Amino acid sequence: MRCELCEREMEDLTLHHLIPRQYTKRKKLEVSSTINICSACHRQIHALFDNKVLAKELNTIEALKCEPQMHKFIAWLKKQKPQKRVTVHRQT
Repeated sequence: MRCELCEREMEDLTLHHLIPRQYTKRKKLEVSSTINICSACHRQIHALFDNKVLAKELNTIEALKCEPQMHKFIAWLKKQKPQKRVTVHRQT
C-alpha cells in the first residue's frame, strides 16, 4: 500500500479524516472523506496543526502537500526507508 502523502510503499496505513471527526461531530456535519497515509505523515499533521486549521484550511490532500511545513517534511520523508521509525517535530 502506498501513502497518499509521501508516496512510500508501507505495510500499514492509517485513515486520516480530511476534516477532523471532532470538528464534524461538534458542528453536526457529515463525516468527511478520508485518505490513507503512513503513521509518520499522520503524526506530523497532528503535531503541526490543530483541528480548526485542518478543518478550515488543510482539508484536501493538495492543501496538505502544499503547506510549507508539510511539504518540507514530505520531501525529507520520501528519502527514508519505510521501516524506519520517524520522530515528528512541532516545526520542521
